[in-house]
Amino acid sequence: MEALGRILISLGILITVVGGLLLLFSRLGIGRLPGDIYIQKGNFVFYFPLMTGITISIILTLLFSLLRR
Repeated sequence: MEALGRILISLGILITVVGGLLLLFSRLGIGRLPGDIYIQKGNFVFYFPLMTGITISIILTLLFSLLRR
């Protein structure tokens, strides 16, 4: 039971950190980059963050490659 408790606490901390980063990124303008697909017709909205995903992928790749050394 103790291991399950630690896993749940770790997941809670991880979700909190990710939520905080999402709030920070939205204030910096990340999430509405040129290249993101946004279609609105009537009451239908389709949003696909293509360029945002590519940018985050590049940043994480560089970060993990630096941490691995």
